[in-house]
Amino acid sequence: MDNIYRYFFNLDVMRQSLPFLLNGLWLTIGIALMVIACGLTLGLGLAVVRAFQIRILNIFIIAFADIFRAIPALVILMLVYFALPSVGITFSSITSVVITLSLVLAAFSLEIFWAGITAVNPGQWEAARSTGLTFTQTLRHVVLGQAIRMVIPPLTNRTIAITKYTAIASAVSVPEILNQASTQQAQLANPTPLTLAAILYILMFLPLVFLSRYLEHHYGKGR
Repeated sequence: MDNIYRYFFNLDVMRQSLPFLLNGLWLTIGIALMVIACGLTLGLGLAVVRAFQIRILNIFIIAFADIFRAIPALVILMLVYFALPSVGITFSSITSVVITLSLVLAAFSLEIFWAGITAVNPGQWEAARSTGLTFTQTLRHVVLGQAIRMVIPPLTNRTIAITKYTAIASAVSVPEILNQASTQQAQLANPTPLTLAAILYILMFLPLVFLSRYLEHHYGKGR
């Protein structure tokens, strides 16, 4: 037990490393918020475009969703950060992480939003069109509200899952939580900072997990 305390729960090491990990925490939260905003916006936009059933565009949209859902996020990050500069396109490490995770979240959220749009009863479309609304007006004022409400639970779960991938930012030297923990572990010759990082991840994501369960219960009633 003494060894477990000394190497994984050393309070002196936690006290020394905490300021550095808190800096990493705020950066992680900032990256996560940018990923959520960009990923969900892009995913919803692509789902709306897909609803217009323009064949050429839909081929590219479906290919985008399939590719970015299939390739691991870390591989995409390596391509964005290390491969694109060879063709003259360079992004900072933080921007590369935001772009990578936003594209991954957009691919998954696109399919979730699309599932919601196709799940709306066809009678809703017909009733709205019979009142003189155009296709665009029907989609905007009648269908999207119902679709988004239906997909809130799975969308929340997927968003949480993908924002946890912010840990891959350490692979390109972004000083987020895991990077700071690894640095402190090396400097203090003690793995306790990794334990502290795990605690901070729990504190950051556990409220989101509870929110996800609440939304799933609230919006899942009557379905």
